[in-house]
Parts: sequence; C-alpha cells; structure tokens
Amino acid sequence: MTVPGESTQEQWVDDNAGPVVRPYAVTRGRARPVTGTFDLISLVTATRSEVPAEVGLGPEHLAIVLLCQRIQSVAEVAAHLDLPVGTIRVLLGDLAARDLVEVREPRATAGLPDDSIFEAVINGLRAL
Repeated sequence: MTVPGESTQEQWVDDNAGPVVRPYAVTRGRARPVTGTFDLISLVTATRSEVPAEVGLGPEHLAIVLLCQRIQSVAEVAAHLDLPVGTIRVLLGDLAARDLVEVREPRATAGLPDDSIFEAVINGLRAL
C-alpha cells in the first residue's frame, strides 16, 4: 500500500538504514540451519581472521565472522547485527558447515531436578 505523496523508492529505503531487506531474503527462504541448533547462550567464535571469497556467503555472513573475532553469544550476534535470532541461526549453520565459526553449546548442568518435581511443587502450591 502506498501512502499518498510517497514514492515507491521512499517506501523501501531509509536514510539511516539503507535499503530494507527482509530476513527471509538474507537466508534465501531457509528457516532452519543446515547444521546445529544454536541455543541463545551458545558461544560463537570465528576460526579465521579473514574470510575467503566463497560463493554463497553474503555480507551478513562476513559481518558475523568479523564480529565473532571475540567470543559472542548467539543472542549478542543477533543484537549487534539487528537481525532476528532465527536468521542468525541459519547464517551460523552456513558458517559452521564451512568451518568459519566454532559454536560451543552450553553445558548441561548435572544434578538439576527433573521437570516433574517442579510441576509437583507448582501443583502443591496451587492446592494451598
């Protein structure tokens, strides 16, 4: 829908942000990464300081590698690049498959009670 008095160019370009690119265009329509699941607190680090020019790597891929020269969480990467976490997960899958980033998943904490215990506590509290 066009606003009266606004050209199509003005609708798709922001002076500060540049052209608007939808997240599905960045991932080429993919909703899931080719490898990995990438928890929000998974830690990402680049394996190389320079990225070879490869077919299939976009500017967002290169931005992730540059950003991850220092360890970042998946959530931090999404925040810094102002992209949805789902989009970042797809891009990280591409980079991990090419060994351009290393992703360390959070460790499972041993000794935590089963969810059934929490449910029993909640049910007990409700019964009061």
